[in-house]
Amino acid sequence: MSDFWVFGYGSLMWNPGFDHLHAEPALLHGAHRSLCVYSWVHRGTEARPGLVFGLDNGGTCRGMAYQVATENWPTTLEYLRAREQTTMVYKEHWHNISLDSGRKVEALVYMVDHGHPQYAGALPLEKQLEIVNGAVGKSGPNPEYVINTAAHLDEMQITDTGLTWLAEQLKTVTER
Repeated sequence: MSDFWVFGYGSLMWNPGFDHLHAEPALLHGAHRSLCVYSWVHRGTEARPGLVFGLDNGGTCRGMAYQVATENWPTTLEYLRAREQTTMVYKEHWHNISLDSGRKVEALVYMVDHGHPQYAGALPLEKQLEIVNGAVGKSGPNPEYVINTAAHLDEMQITDTGLTWLAEQLKTVTER
């Protein structure tokens, strides 16, 4: 068994991008999922930022935990740093998480850096909609990211009424 785990709460849930031995729903205490990061690379640009999820302080977050084989850990960590640390808006932390199977493990998580200029904080839903709508980055359209994350949370039976509203608004706009 590997001792290396990664906790995904946004696109890592539906697009991890690395080899893993096992994936299991999990709960993180002490942080919550929030659309609180201005995206200057993956889902927007500096000139036209998008919004992506970050783990912000307080509360709990349901997400997906990935177990990574020891021999794959250096490559996985390199991949994650290239993906998540492009602008250093996240800080790497090790946190205890609770797997749905009842087991507790320590996992790598990416927490948002409140002192970083890309930290948007808690924005009203209407402002989130305005920012996300039309933003595009190297990983694709921002609305696609939000809609995919909302759909995955729904599949996992994770309720986020704000995100559901936002995804529905974005679907309406993109269908026009």
